[in-house]
Parts: sequence; C-alpha cells; structure tokens
Amino acid sequence: MNKITLIGNLTHDPETRSTPNGVTVCTFTIAVNRRFASQGGDRQTDFFRINAWRQLGETCSRYLAKGRKVAVVGELQARQYEAKDGTTRMSLDVSADEVEFLSPKGGEDGMGGGYSAPRPQAAAQDLSNGFTDINSDELPF
Repeated sequence: MNKITLIGNLTHDPETRSTPNGVTVCTFTIAVNRRFASQGGDRQTDFFRINAWRQLGETCSRYLAKGRKVAVVGELQARQYEAKDGTTRMSLDVSADEVEFLSPKGGEDGMGGGYSAPRPQAAAQDLSNGFTDINSDELPF
C-alpha cells in the first residue's frame, strides 16, 4: 500500500496550471518538521512537493497561500526528469487524495486573509441553533 500522511506549512503560494486536456493541477510545497531534534538541538525540516488534481486542485489554489498549515493524505510517486544541465534527476512527489486546511479560518494565524468561500443564499438565512428542517421526501435514501 502506498499512502503518506503529512502535516506542514506551505513554503510559497500554490501554482495552478492545466493539462492540454483541460485538467487542473495545483502544485505547492510544504515544509514538515521532524519529530525529534538532532544532537545539536536543531530540528530538521523535510520539503514535499504536492500535486492536487481536478476539483481538489481548484479548491487548493483558491484558499491556500504561503504559510498556511495543511494536512495532506496521498500517494508517494517517484519522478525522473532531465535538469537544465542535461543530467537525469529523481524527485519524490505526493499526489494528494485529501487536503485539509488547518490554519484558522479568520486569519488568526498571522498570515493575513482567511478562507472566505462565497456563501449560498440558504446559508445566509437565520438558522435556529445551526439546524434546518429537512423534508424527508428530499432525502436520497
């Protein structure tokens, strides 16, 4: 089974592009601190390149920014590429299955901005105690 779970902070703003077929991919790098410090007391950090595809990629590009904390669950993939100097290099990337935003919603993390998705009309109505009445005829089961 190839599954990796990471929690870290974005090192830069996400980059979004589309494949020739129109599939969206959002790429970002997260810094993950190791659990233990070295003998000198320094904490080591690992950097992981994350690729989020399709709707997940669109959501990540809309709401993530440098410094935000995220949890990523995905698959580790080895990738070979040719560097500008002509040498063949290897890279380990994570293809994200899930990305959970962990930074506080209102920007209390000091990074400015927040997650502010457009609210649907129904959500703007006054809801008593956070619950709404649902007609059982509308349930799919």
